[in-house]
Amino acid sequence: MTKLASTIKHEFMEMLPPTIYFFVILHIVALMRALISRGYEITLPTSASVTIAALILGKSVLIANLLPFINRFPEKPLIWNVGWKTAMYTLVALIVHYLERLYEYWKEAPGLAAANHKLLADLNWPHFWAIQILLVTLIAIYCVVEELARVVGRDKLMAMFFGPMPPKPTGQSVG
Repeated sequence: MTKLASTIKHEFMEMLPPTIYFFVILHIVALMRALISRGYEITLPTSASVTIAALILGKSVLIANLLPFINRFPEKPLIWNVGWKTAMYTLVALIVHYLERLYEYWKEAPGLAAANHKLLADLNWPHFWAIQILLVTLIAIYCVVEELARVVGRDKLMAMFFGPMPPKPTGQSVG
């Protein structure tokens, strides 16, 4: 395998867990928005847009983890890094959630400023914050598992959670 292919495979494998997690939780959030919004004329994201958002968030987590300040408290109790990462990832989720709503208004408005003004005037704030609370909770769960995997080791955590894993191939051919 070439160095480029190996790098791409490594990056993909690093991006896969957060992407799958965000794929599932964003679909849960979309379902909850649909249930909460039943009876209101509110547009809801499609599964395709939720999938794209999950891919973006998965890659964002990968990039964020490369930043020197994201793993700010590696020697302190895990709650420090969990709290810090939850705050950072939640800030990104808040911005993405707001921009997603802003985009819907921008399609109808003459400009970005007008769309932002209309969004702020029309936004159902309790609904918006309910979704944010759900996202914070789900992001915190992700950060707890991510920190446990960092400290215990991904393979050991997987074995603890799912049971003994099959041995990894050594790359030697049989026969």
